Amino acid sequence: MDIPPESGHSLHESVNILAGLLSYFPEWKGSIKAPCCMRRNGLTIRNALVSLGMALLLIAAPGWAASFTATLDRDALALGETATLSLAFEGGQAKNLPTPSVPGLRIVQSGSSQNVSILNGQMSSTVTVTFSIMPQRAGDFTLPALTADVNGQRLTTEPLTLSVHKPDAPSAAAVNSGSEVAFLKLVLPRETLYSGQTLLGRVELYLRDDVQNFGNFQFTGTPAAGFSLGKMVEGQRTRAQVGNRIYNVIPLMLPLTAVKSGPLTLGPITAGAVVVLPSQNQGGDPIFRQFFNQGEQRQISLISEAVTLQALPLPAENVPADFNGAIGSFSLNVTAGPTTVTVGDPVTVRVQISGRGALDAVTLPAQAAWQNFKTFPPTATLTNTDAFGFQGVKTFEQIVSPLNPDVRELPPFTFSYFNPDEGAYHTLTQPAKPLTVHSAGAVPLPTVAGNRSPDEEQPSSPQDLFPIKENIGTILPPVAPLIVSTQFLAVQGLPVIALLAAFLWRRRADHLTRNPRLRRQRVVAELVRAGLRDLRQSAAENKPDDFFATLFRLLQEQLGQRLDCPATAITENVIEEHPVLRGAPRETREGLHELFQLCNQARYAPVRGSSELNSLAVRCEKIFAGLQEVKP
Repeated sequence: MDIPPESGHSLHESVNILAGLLSYFPEWKGSIKAPCCMRRNGLTIRNALVSLGMALLLIAAPGWAASFTATLDRDALALGETATLSLAFEGGQAKNLPTPSVPGLRIVQSGSSQNVSILNGQMSSTVTVTFSIMPQRAGDFTLPALTADVNGQRLTTEPLTLSVHKPDAPSAAAVNSGSEVAFLKLVLPRETLYSGQTLLGRVELYLRDDVQNFGNFQFTGTPAAGFSLGKMVEGQRTRAQVGNRIYNVIPLMLPLTAVKSGPLTLGPITAGAVVVLPSQNQGGDPIFRQFFNQGEQRQISLISEAVTLQALPLPAENVPADFNGAIGSFSLNVTAGPTTVTVGDPVTVRVQISGRGALDAVTLPAQAAWQNFKTFPPTATLTNTDAFGFQGVKTFEQIVSPLNPDVRELPPFTFSYFNPDEGAYHTLTQPAKPLTVHSAGAVPLPTVAGNRSPDEEQPSSPQDLFPIKENIGTILPPVAPLIVSTQFLAVQGLPVIALLAAFLWRRRADHLTRNPRLRRQRVVAELVRAGLRDLRQSAAENKPDDFFATLFRLLQEQLGQRLDCPATAITENVIEEHPVLRGAPRETREGLHELFQLCNQARYAPVRGSSELNSLAVRCEKIFAGLQEVKP
């Protein structure tokens, strides 16, 4: 085993490792060279020593006594902090890694490490797997005993206990002194509200100005008895002075809706984060340390004060008859159409309620005056115009149809709501809309357009029927259906022909892929045809060098294909040595001998004439044709 130079082991460390091994195995002491000799080829000897040590480690490992222990880096922590669980396997690795699971605790594997040590000639190997434990609530938790199979031994750990308590909110004196790295503050715009009213709270995160960075911020508890919480949205960051220190303030806007009356409590809100502070071990000026060192991480727990509000019930006096729980400030717009219909025809009524409040809880109130209409359940769409869902437009579409022709209008539409800012009910009313309803059987008779004198008064309404046309025009001959058209059938057959051609081409390609000899035969046949054309052209241009170079290449390719061997391995000797050619006709074998000899003589023989090269090209074609008759 070769250890690269960047593995971190120096030559002296390797020698020390080997010395420790030899103290454990005394019979190997005679194999050690002096360190000065090792320096001549330090890298090779060092690698050999490390390899020897690892080999001895593997040999000795089965003899070690295996152990399995579980430890916590702390047994008590505040909500929002994280504890570390370490599972240590000494003397081997676990066949199955146990993963603890405890309700109320979020346990996630965070890493693993391996340590090999030699102390007084004794070797030990420890594999440590770590888990991060993040509490979800306060209380006392018990991590059960864990069981693992280590080197064939079934080992069990002891149960562990973990106590999680709620952090205490920092006092005003601690905040004003500037000793708090970070703290939370819960701010609500009012102390009283009505049941069902919405408001926008604010959770402010204060970070001291020497905090270089922060991360892993998450809320661990947001108790809100009697409130419905929306999604938090980060606001504009600011800076503020608290006591004698400057803090960066990160506001988190919290939408709230009171769901009941009486005293309501929000908080305390708890959170956890990791902040980076300037390292105190580097010395020097504090301001210089704040900007010119890497800093050190610190895990912190945050908690805000609890805030109590009083939720008032809605007034019981002057409640409108059609009030159905809408709370806020709204406006109303109603449209309907068509306005000329027959009994039973649908009329679409579109109601838009816009404003500020709990729009998702707004429903379409029942209209007591719409007794002469058949109504269908409405559909609703909500379009928010802010990030918190408190402001926007809610649109209802309802289908109604008149039940009799006596209906002359769509009755007024009313919508009532409670305005918490004014503490009073309001009713919005849209006026009635005229409606023309025809009886289902009262359809006006059509008017026949006849010959009229110019003096007669022309009808003001459009004509429903016109005179029959006397001249119907030219009658076209019947057209044959497409199914009997030759062109139509031909066009329909094109996809079938294309599919069949693709199928045949694919089968041919698969056949060539599975038969390399056939593929080579086709390639060589095309090469020989092209080569014979080149021979005739070289003979016509009286280029003997090109002629014989092409001839020799063709001989190699043709014989290599017929004998199923590489073309580059073909020489004149193959004619007498290969059993296939020994069974060939004598004329073919003599012709091949002649062609090989002519190629060899072309290097030093006098230049041949064009007529001689032409006759030789014709003879080559006959010899290659005869070679095709030879059965491989």
